[in-house]
Amino acid sequence: MVFIIANAISFFRSPDLKDKKLPEITTLLTNQELFYTEDYKGKPVLIHFWATWCPTCKLEAGNIQSLSESYNVITIAVKSKTDEDINAYLKEHQLDFKVINDSEGVLAQEFLVPAYPTSFIYNKEGKLTFSEVGYTSSLGLILRMWWAS
Repeated sequence: MVFIIANAISFFRSPDLKDKKLPEITTLLTNQELFYTEDYKGKPVLIHFWATWCPTCKLEAGNIQSLSESYNVITIAVKSKTDEDINAYLKEHQLDFKVINDSEGVLAQEFLVPAYPTSFIYNKEGKLTFSEVGYTSSLGLILRMWWAS
């Protein structure tokens, strides 16, 4: 019953981006690597919005880490201070996924993110296939990424 209620809440809170294509993003990651969404053309990708101050994001971080080891994952830390603060958080929690620092929340606004965490999965054609607000299990993420392939 809890699973059904959680999925219903997530469905109604998900942003309406049905016809949105994966936007072109070129920026520096918090580790100072250059990031291009262009590098993901022809491959499914998970874009995950989170924050260092978000308790649910902390619970889900291990799931995102596991997924990033086998799939294309880019995370966006929203209003989480400086690159150094985010990198310290990643180190403290033994995480090494790719992170864009959205310190002002500009990308979160562009994606109409209503709450954290929020995840978007784009298929290999760059079309949005899934969006999820709130906690998502590793299995749920893996199945959605497999479907997007």
